[in-house]
Amino acid sequence: MDYKKIRLETADGVATLTLNDPDTLNAAGIDTTEEMTPAMASVGAGVVAARALVITGEGRGFCSGANLSGGGAAGRELDVDGKPDAGRALETTYHPLIMTMRDFPLPIITAVNGPAAGIGCSIALLGDIIVAGESAYFLQAFRRIGLVPDGGSTYLLPRMIGRARAMEMSLLGEKIPAAKALEWGMITRCVPDDKLMETATGFAKELAAGPKSLSMIRKLMWDSLDNDFSSQLHEERLGQKAAGKTADFIEGVTAFLQKRKAKFTGA
Repeated sequence: MDYKKIRLETADGVATLTLNDPDTLNAAGIDTTEEMTPAMASVGAGVVAARALVITGEGRGFCSGANLSGGGAAGRELDVDGKPDAGRALETTYHPLIMTMRDFPLPIITAVNGPAAGIGCSIALLGDIIVAGESAYFLQAFRRIGLVPDGGSTYLLPRMIGRARAMEMSLLGEKIPAAKALEWGMITRCVPDDKLMETATGFAKELAAGPKSLSMIRKLMWDSLDNDFSSQLHEERLGQKAAGKTADFIEGVTAFLQKRKAKFTGA
């Protein structure tokens, strides 16, 4: 598939999806998200061979949010009352992308360069490992245009940084620099800008060489956000059953007994 707003490249078992509209700081317009969702689906389904995914932005920004000049979630479609329905694009376009990321079968690393604002902040925070350059920042910009946070950010932020900080970030609409995001527990690493892709790709290569159980670990961690303790114990039991039937489990135990490094195949 030919893409206009993104690039999808693979190397060493790692797929890299780059938002490629630098003139808008990679604004996530409907056209961009409509390319991202099938691109990610092709990686998840194995059509594009990879065992880990990196998402980043071209140029000076990760993603500046919905492209308001191009519609986005700005509500150009009218509701039955004749007023704009600013939520319709979420339901038809943005939510499928968010759920594709949430249910993705491979580890996701987000490499955040420059601003991650609005829906771009949500995309960044959906990474399993979130690496930000020192010049990056995170912004819930919605209050500036009279809208509410979306893209799952009202779910993610209270669980990641607590209700008080999530409230501050969303109600005040202030930039959260990468260093503060690390202090708050919002991201995994804050690195020099020139080390961003090296660090993110290093994580991705490590994950791409890992066992099939990484996808099960990812699912368990996501499920735990909504499960009670006893339900999560049951999910762990089912996950362990599935992991124990993989070829990677056999290889892992064999390598341990033979005192060598395991060579996982993702099977």
